[in-house]
Amino acid sequence: MMKKITYLLTGLFLFVAVNGVKAQASQECHIKYNLFKGDATTKKYAQAKPNLEYLLDNCAGLSINIYKYGAKVAENLKDPVLAKKVYETRLVNFPDTDPAKAHSDYADFLIENKLASDEEVFKILEKGYKAGAKDMGVKNIFRYFQMIADKYQDTNPQKVFDTYDDVMESVDEKLEDYSKKIAKLQEKDSVGTITAREKKNLRAYTINSGLLGQVEGGLDAKISKIATCERLIPIYSRDFESKKADGVWLKRAVSRMYNKECTADPLFEKLANEYAKVTQSADAYNFLAGVLAKHGDKSGAAEMRKKAFDLETDPFKKAKYKLREAQSASGSRARALAYEALKYNPNMGKAYLFIASLYQRSANSCGSDEFEKRMVYVAALNKAIKANQVDPGCGAGRYISSYKKNVPSKKLIFQKGMASGASYRVGCWIGETVRVP
Repeated sequence: MMKKITYLLTGLFLFVAVNGVKAQASQECHIKYNLFKGDATTKKYAQAKPNLEYLLDNCAGLSINIYKYGAKVAENLKDPVLAKKVYETRLVNFPDTDPAKAHSDYADFLIENKLASDEEVFKILEKGYKAGAKDMGVKNIFRYFQMIADKYQDTNPQKVFDTYDDVMESVDEKLEDYSKKIAKLQEKDSVGTITAREKKNLRAYTINSGLLGQVEGGLDAKISKIATCERLIPIYSRDFESKKADGVWLKRAVSRMYNKECTADPLFEKLANEYAKVTQSADAYNFLAGVLAKHGDKSGAAEMRKKAFDLETDPFKKAKYKLREAQSASGSRARALAYEALKYNPNMGKAYLFIASLYQRSANSCGSDEFEKRMVYVAALNKAIKANQVDPGCGAGRYISSYKKNVPSKKLIFQKGMASGASYRVGCWIGETVRVP
């Protein structure tokens, strides 16, 4: 009996002792954490380092903030060994907390400090990409795709196309989100009800949207060298039978052939019909309308476009359908359709850029002398500037730069007897009043 009591007392003592040690360790972790956080937030990075190291070794699962502040401490101290430990310990202890951003930031750090090979960086970015491409840093979205393209463009181009589609869907989703946020804040800014914090957010969204627009342009430039009709048609022909029930594959195949202007090949029509049959979606019917129009069935095409448009409930997608219809028209009809697109998405920069391109293409036919022709570029420039204002991610920069080079010079304005700032009506089908530059 005494022996049993002794065992019980010993066990109780050990339980109390172990839990006492745990409580003490936990208390120590919280003390170190508070000291570390205080130093890190007041930029006392050297003072924060010892407590950070203690936390990494003894309290790694205490808080994600250890790693958020820890990365700043290590980077400001220019301590690559510490920074690497911060990132790697975070990925072990908080694998599900913003994993894409964590991997993206880690890749940035390794690249900047030349601490990893291209293959090691690729593997880290691949993990980030799989966790959620849209949450990766802007540069790394493009960097990852470029690595995939360089690695597989000759051996497995389909992997390049699939990665491009995944990345572009993430970029488009992010751009659309920024567009909605920018539109909301611009409206508040115009009536003077925007707060200082919202003003700061508007600036951040505008900058980020512009950077994403550059990534979109870079991705398009890269894929355009790989995704030629000569390359696409054999691949899609080969895979058609095995993939013809896959709505996602059909959508991507039809979209890519449409964007690369491979629509003259019979395969495009085959893909479009199958896409409509399998998904019965608004997007599929919209492509089918193009096929019907190509065969001269105007009423059938119009009916199919209406079916697609009525079926769609998302105003942003309705705007895209109207713009796609505009792109198959010309002149004032094309412009009217682009303006219809803007009714559904007033911040659709690509619609303004499309109108600008319509004007630019009419420069020679809508002017009787050099001055009049160059004033058409002023009308195009105005639309490109508007596109950039409402949708910083639409890639308007290169259009603005191009159009600016073609507006009338001061010498030409003087020779025409005009004054800078005067109103001028651009004739022809354009019929817009602009200011002389």
